[in-house]
Amino acid sequence: MSKLTQNLSTDATEPQGRQANTMWSSRMAFILAASGSAVGLGNIWKFPYITGENGGGAFVLVYLLCISIVGIPIMIAEVMMGRAGGKSPINSLRDLAQRNGLSTRWVGVAWLGVIASFLILSFYSVIGGWAISYVGHAASGSFAGADADAIGAMFGGLLGDAGTLMIWHSIFMVTVIMIVARGLKSGMEKAINLLMPLLFFLLLVMVGYAASTSAFDQGFSFLFSVDFSKLTTAGVLTALGHAFFTLSLGMAVMIAYGSYLPKNVSIAKTAVTVSIVDTLVALLAGLAIFPLVFANGLEPGAGPGLIFQTLPLAFGKMSGGVLFGTLFFALLVVAAFTSAISLLEPVVEWLEEKKGINRFVATLIAGGTVWLLGIATVLSLNEWANFHPLAFIPAFEGKTVFDILDYVTSNLMMPLAGLLTAVLVGWFMKREMVRQELAMDSEGAFNGLMFVLKFLTPAAVMVVFIYNLI
Repeated sequence: MSKLTQNLSTDATEPQGRQANTMWSSRMAFILAASGSAVGLGNIWKFPYITGENGGGAFVLVYLLCISIVGIPIMIAEVMMGRAGGKSPINSLRDLAQRNGLSTRWVGVAWLGVIASFLILSFYSVIGGWAISYVGHAASGSFAGADADAIGAMFGGLLGDAGTLMIWHSIFMVTVIMIVARGLKSGMEKAINLLMPLLFFLLLVMVGYAASTSAFDQGFSFLFSVDFSKLTTAGVLTALGHAFFTLSLGMAVMIAYGSYLPKNVSIAKTAVTVSIVDTLVALLAGLAIFPLVFANGLEPGAGPGLIFQTLPLAFGKMSGGVLFGTLFFALLVVAAFTSAISLLEPVVEWLEEKKGINRFVATLIAGGTVWLLGIATVLSLNEWANFHPLAFIPAFEGKTVFDILDYVTSNLMMPLAGLLTAVLVGWFMKREMVRQELAMDSEGAFNGLMFVLKFLTPAAVMVVFIYNLI
């Protein structure tokens, strides 16, 4: 959006700086977009796995409690700041700091998130490329009859081939750039309206197939049987950490998306809905995956390898493996795209406002830079596998460029941005301004939210921060 557009007067019911044609068309459009951002590759493998390993239903109960203490409050705070500012995350934070009589240094919260989303997308694109590649492998029947060694060699061959990785990384990023460059309604909203229903359709088809296998009851029990004896302190901390990371918090994404949210939409109710959708997708993914794993006598605790090594073995053994393997990796690609679109948006928004350039050029600059940075991740998987640029720092000893980017964004930048967001809204923003922006029906609910943001959320995020460091 140009500087001229920012200065045009807007309807009093819309966020400052936004015109009606640059808003989400409906509450559902925002829910789909925010859910699409939250639903990513981690939902498909990580949440089901950590749920099963930590007591099933017992872990889910603790996780939902953690979502209510950490995830939902920070999401409400981020969306509120975005809507109140009505601009890119950086300019929204600058304006809010000034309107609240605070130091403009608080804009650093937005900078942390914007840079984190930028860095994350650079390696997320490479992983998204893996998923695209595996759609082709599944569709061509490459998994059929393959043993563990053959599947492992296939994955190792992909990671070891810098040229092939570059092609898939490029295809992924070009697609993301094309979507984001078209703007909010013609690009992102239209894509999300197609991709999210497609994601649910593919997920339900996979769950339907899993329900037809002999191991569906075993998979269901793995996920939902309540066993508090398996729920250790480490499991509770895992639930706390995942509650923070799963909703795309600390990356300025929700601030950016919130800037397009009309005033007549309830932020609190919408944040709760997005959290429910995100959790539902993760649990459905578990119901789709684990019956297949158990039915083929495979190991459910394979972590990321579950997706690219364990599951291809299952698809290679089962009837209809070509079709359902293709559908599964198509599902993975869709989840990757919905998240990637949101990760590029904060940078594009800022370039539009800061440089006064049109959206197409801003997206090319941002997306092209992300693509260039992604080359470092590509090379760190093969040619630079033994290159450890920060080996002189104990915490980074033995870490490749890819490992460093993942560690710094996940363990440092995102938790710190989330912590500062809770502190800013809970302690420093004018309470009346927050109250007016949220427009919550119940005074008790508002007071409860503010209490959580002031005390519980910062404490919980600090625990996540320290736990990840050690």
